[in-house]
Amino acid sequence: MRIVTALPSRLDTDLLRGAGLTASAYTTLLQLSEAPNHELRMTDLARATGLSASRTSRLVDDLRGRGLVTKVASSADARTMRARMTTNGMAKLRFARPVHLESVRRRLINNLDASSVGPLADALSAVARQLERGSRWRTHLGISPPDPPTVASKRTII
Repeated sequence: MRIVTALPSRLDTDLLRGAGLTASAYTTLLQLSEAPNHELRMTDLARATGLSASRTSRLVDDLRGRGLVTKVASSADARTMRARMTTNGMAKLRFARPVHLESVRRRLINNLDASSVGPLADALSAVARQLERGSRWRTHLGISPPDPPTVASKRTII
């Protein structure tokens, strides 16, 4: 359990200091960047990020105040709100990505023997695929789990 609490906390701190985003904000922008038209219904965004609906709403409001996302009414159902990433949001994500990757390298990858990176990537990918299979939101959104990483592509586990 130590890794489950220690690693995310340090990655969050590094992202906040280096890019001005919390890990939750980074994950939210990342999910929007991968969605069709860079937008998701608020409920789908909450599921995708693993945050509660109220936490997602507060976070999107904060990101909207910073000009990184907008909120728009759904064309299919005016009662439903959608979060849409702005150009500034995409630029912020592009800026934050290398900060996050460096943090993961420094905090995780560099602490592993080179021969264990591939097997760890395979093991974590297998766990992620199993967890995602149990999650209906990805199927609902038409998003397939990513291909398993190769040893040559250590960045895929990040």
